[in-house]
Amino acid sequence: MIKKIIQPTIFILLGIVALLFATGNGFVFQLTTKVLETGRTTAGIDDYLFFDNIEIPPSEQPQAWPLHKDFNATPSPASLSSLHEELGTVAFLIVKNDSLWHEQYFDGYDVGSKSNSFSVIKTIVAAALSKAIDAGHVESEEQKVIDFLPWLTGDYANEVDMGDLASMSSGLKWNENYDNLLTITPRTYVEKDLEGLMKTIPITSAPGQKFVYQSGSTQLLAMALEQATGYTISTLLYEYFWNPMGVEHPTSWIIDSKTNGMEKAYCCWNANARDFARFGKLFKNHGVWAGEQLIDSTFTAKAVRPRFEKGQQYGYGWWLGDVDGKLFFSMRGHLGQYVIVFPEDDVVIVRLGHRGMPDLPNSDTPADLPLFVREAFQMLAPDNET
Repeated sequence: MIKKIIQPTIFILLGIVALLFATGNGFVFQLTTKVLETGRTTAGIDDYLFFDNIEIPPSEQPQAWPLHKDFNATPSPASLSSLHEELGTVAFLIVKNDSLWHEQYFDGYDVGSKSNSFSVIKTIVAAALSKAIDAGHVESEEQKVIDFLPWLTGDYANEVDMGDLASMSSGLKWNENYDNLLTITPRTYVEKDLEGLMKTIPITSAPGQKFVYQSGSTQLLAMALEQATGYTISTLLYEYFWNPMGVEHPTSWIIDSKTNGMEKAYCCWNANARDFARFGKLFKNHGVWAGEQLIDSTFTAKAVRPRFEKGQQYGYGWWLGDVDGKLFFSMRGHLGQYVIVFPEDDVVIVRLGHRGMPDLPNSDTPADLPLFVREAFQMLAPDNET
């Protein structure tokens, strides 16, 4: 009796396994492994503990953030504390006039704690394109991606350019879906041969026509920059930004595997809130850091303006919008990782945490982003003249 039950079950399981591999969904087993390992079915800000990483050193000349004269003088209102608790905030910073005005940590996190950037890193990879152009490694934003990645396929493979990748208008066949585990974005998160996977994804739509948010565009941009410069994307970003900007703590980047060592460039730089805030300050100050022009101001201006008339919410790596009439540009990541810049108010807000909220109706803005912003400006109100 037992034999009659077990044998058909084994055949059924083998059939399911064969079907998954035959349909290109064998990565489900990698997903299952990570679910069992992490104890959850979603990505998390501590995922660097469960994936292969490369370590990135701090700056050779670390630069501490100056403290505002009113640093932490204003307590968090009860409404903000409740929001932090509801969404599992681990770090909340307010930078005013390039000085730390407010800083708070939760859930055992502190100044040096690392947290997964998720898509916050996309902004920095897009900025690396400008640096590569200045260095002469890339001719211009209009240079074709196929010059660096000759294996690109699809009807429009010869047309997509580097600027299209940075502005999310590549025409890549990509479904940015975090809920369906059989789609490409969850697959790349656990993929152990990222380059091999990217080579299978074609450019199927006319590039440079409209904004379509796709993690694959940033991954391709990083791969093209590596070919253009001869350096890994983590090395480039260290030399371009992290070292001259005085990053104080070691960071890390999740890679596909120890064998291949390719950074998941669309996500997964693991750093702390203070170091995330540096990039908000850099773009607020038109690419100038400590008196040095790290990024051409022409690029920083273009990066925080929409490229397309139908796509006002995105520039070159930066999300754009307003809260109660206050214009901002922001770096955003899954589960509510934010670096939000209000240039007219000289304010940068950083929030890192375990959970976010869905987008507002008919909007690409998560519902929690304006909540954190309003709370921050309520705290700043008595100090807004200093």
